[in-house]
Amino acid sequence: MAGHSHWAGIKHKKGRADKERSKIFSKLSRELTVAAKLGDKDPDMNPRLRTAIQAAKQANMPKDNISRAISKSESDQNKNYENLRYEGFGPFNTALIIETLTDNKNRSASSIRTVLQKSGGRLGETGSTKHMFHNYGVIHIEKNKISEEEVFNIAINSGAKDCSIVNGFHEIVTQKDDFYKIKTELEKKIDSFAYSAIEWRPQNNLNLDKDQSKKMIEVLNALEELDDVQNIFTNANLEN
Repeated sequence: MAGHSHWAGIKHKKGRADKERSKIFSKLSRELTVAAKLGDKDPDMNPRLRTAIQAAKQANMPKDNISRAISKSESDQNKNYENLRYEGFGPFNTALIIETLTDNKNRSASSIRTVLQKSGGRLGETGSTKHMFHNYGVIHIEKNKISEEEVFNIAINSGAKDCSIVNGFHEIVTQKDDFYKIKTELEKKIDSFAYSAIEWRPQNNLNLDKDQSKKMIEVLNALEELDDVQNIFTNANLEN
């Protein structure tokens, strides 16, 4: 995960305090509720819900919490959440893509703008940073779950863009539109994944030194604290 631009990868490595766990569960619950609301309640019939359940399990979210979040899709009819993407710049002219799931886009934009401005960054127009990233589906499978030859054949025959070994995992990279189709094919052979999500991956990384990285991590943490923010992607290559 460390090589990913996805901030969740870095955060995952650092371990989770109780406060962070609560925040993560809250964000996962919102995605579970929306995925169930927009599609079938049966995860076998709803790839987005299936992916959300897998992510919740990877975060060790209790089964009761998962069930409650899915059930909430029926009682939460008055709240309409939207997937909105914000683009902007952090300190040192780092590029950011921030994905939200929100029922109030003005609140989301205002809170994100405030965090970025405090750090000397700014919220950009739509398209201001998107061109610096590729939008890919990414799947990680433990090496002991499937042979390199078998995973390569499934991935390539179902239309994956790339299949390689990264940090001890089989990594399958797909075009965004092919992500759920290829994931479904892999699920016929594999019961669970180490990681699976649609990511924005930078075309080029911007290397930050230790002091710059420290400031950038503060900004990423502040953005993560916002309830509406689901995912953050950056072209910053952080130095530990």
